Amino acid sequence: MNRQLLYAGFLILCVLFTSRAGETPKSTLSAEEQKILDLTNAERKKNDLSPLQASPLLCKLARAHSANMARQEKMTHDLDGKTPYQRMKDAGYAYARAGENVAQGDAGITVEQIFKGWMDSKSHRENILRKEVTEIGIGLGAAKNGGTYYTQVFARPLAK
Repeated sequence: MNRQLLYAGFLILCVLFTSRAGETPKSTLSAEEQKILDLTNAERKKNDLSPLQASPLLCKLARAHSANMARQEKMTHDLDGKTPYQRMKDAGYAYARAGENVAQGDAGITVEQIFKGWMDSKSHRENILRKEVTEIGIGLGAAKNGGTYYTQVFARPLAK
């Protein structure tokens, strides 16, 4: 076996085995998700609030909800008989504070336009600027009709 491949495999194993038990791996955000995170944290900074950290579990929930909304072509917080809070509980995320923003954009609508819509809405703006939350999940789902569904999940984990 090639020595470089052996060394690369060894490095991967070292990384896998040195992560701490219970530690959640970092989430990789798409370019659009990262843009939403950047816009969110820029607004929070303007209001002297701490930046939100992307949570892999919350991103998984946001992505699944966006994909489900896209599949059903239905923009709503409550889908398949479950609220955002029930979805978080089912995923094992214990929260002290939580909220959710959803949106739908037709083909050609930009992330910036979606974000502006959230900021122009009192309840969505309040979620983005809620000082009690520390984590965020972001997800996008593509619908067959070319539109996109967006979800932001905000939370502060329950102290253990």
